[in-house]
Amino acid sequence: MTGAAGPEDAPGVAGVAELGRVHLVGVGGAGMSVVARLLAARGVDVQGSDAVASPALEALRADGVQVWVGHDAAHVVGADGAPLVDTLVVSSAVRETNPELAAARGAGVRVLHRSQALASLMLDRRAVAVAGAHGKTTTSAMVATVLRACGVDASFAIGGTVRVRDADGAETAVPGGHLGDSDVLVAEADESDGSFLNYAPTVAVVTNVEPDHLDHYGSREAFEEAFVRFAGRIVPGGVLVACGDDAGSAALAEAHRASGGAVVTYGCEPGGDPETHVHVRDVVPGAGTVTATLVGGPLGDVPHELRLDVPGAHNALNAAAAVTTAVLLGAEPARAVAGATTFVGTGRRFELRGEAGGVRVVDSYDHHPTEVEALLRAARPVAAGGRIVVLFQPHLYSRTRIFAGRFAAALALADEVVVTGVYRAREEVDPQVGAHTITDAGDRTASGGRLRAVEDKVEAAHVVAALARPGDLVLTVGAGDVTELGPVVLADLAAAAGDVPGAAAAEGSTDGTTGVAAPGEGAAAGTMD
Repeated sequence: MTGAAGPEDAPGVAGVAELGRVHLVGVGGAGMSVVARLLAARGVDVQGSDAVASPALEALRADGVQVWVGHDAAHVVGADGAPLVDTLVVSSAVRETNPELAAARGAGVRVLHRSQALASLMLDRRAVAVAGAHGKTTTSAMVATVLRACGVDASFAIGGTVRVRDADGAETAVPGGHLGDSDVLVAEADESDGSFLNYAPTVAVVTNVEPDHLDHYGSREAFEEAFVRFAGRIVPGGVLVACGDDAGSAALAEAHRASGGAVVTYGCEPGGDPETHVHVRDVVPGAGTVTATLVGGPLGDVPHELRLDVPGAHNALNAAAAVTTAVLLGAEPARAVAGATTFVGTGRRFELRGEAGGVRVVDSYDHHPTEVEALLRAARPVAAGGRIVVLFQPHLYSRTRIFAGRFAAALALADEVVVTGVYRAREEVDPQVGAHTITDAGDRTASGGRLRAVEDKVEAAHVVAALARPGDLVLTVGAGDVTELGPVVLADLAAAAGDVPGAAAAEGSTDGTTGVAAPGEGAAAGTMD
């Protein structure tokens, strides 16, 4: 692991009242800004710094959090060497050479990983922790939304803005960090660095156990074992909610049940015991919608009709997990199913950025082959006969190298594809891996063309804009800074059409304020991968 300050380096979980004055390094990132916002809402004296200015920092300032642009030891230790803070919070991307972390170590300041600060916030709550190689953000947001619709104002820590529809039809965007007035806290549980093992949830949701982050774990077996340990962290009386359609998640459910743990599964397959399995049947994806029927498990033997105003058959499964979790926490089944209808998305998940020249531009965070495939299948009915043009930015050299063939196969579902340079995030540059790694492994696209490799991201955006024509759907895809390229594509399209780009920018994104992801530490630490 390239980040020297990992979750295993920090002491045990402390109560919120014990944290004292807290400084967060890389506070502008999606995950860190959420923790800062929640700590401040709980009355903790919070401050932080980030490498660059961002809307996320401005939003935190508006919430009363003192923030600085730039990292400086003087933020955490005085000229006399005495500590100015009691706790320093870091992510796995923060290196030991960071001046604030080094100063805190030298002054004996308590250093916590972000996950442990979040675990502190969970101590006096019924915690819902949502894990899986993909689907975490959407499912976490759905859980919070369903609970809200059922009258439970849950706190949540989610790596994206949560968008909901009120009873009058108006949409509201809520930042990913929210302190509710109930005893429930919903959290996106990041498995990328093992930090989800710091949580002790009442309900643990596992959307899949599909190997990823092998740069950290080293092997498929180690990755799968981490999920076994995660399930083992469920508090007495708690429940594992697992997707029965995913082989890894189903195996985890079987193992947890064998060890005496309580399990509820969900999936499109009928499953085993109808008392403990929610069957998701009759799934019908539409142009921006999906419908399904849910029956069994905690929902009972009366079928419930589900309708979602988000695209993709996979979201019927995410909603089933969310509804099941809400019911396990006390919600009435019919009300929980109806509550899912109020969910309209999260920041950077199939998020409309605008329209120009008759072309819609959508941004999406998907960065794993399974996610990319699900995205493109969901996009086809939305395209409504138009072509799908993709600008894909791989995330991590290790992931790109390991999954190159699978990425190429998934991207082949689009009509035109431009792959740009790898977003390195927490890794060192690997000169042997680039956009060509995927395109060299590529099949032809749905329209018969070859995948194109354009290493420079801005040049890639210009190429995508030139490829698009009226009626097409353009997707900017990836977990890195590809999100910044939607406006570039829109500007080119507008210039070519002689008009002004549509202002259908997203109501929120990973930082809850704009359509551009917050950079975090070195532009990478903020992502909740």
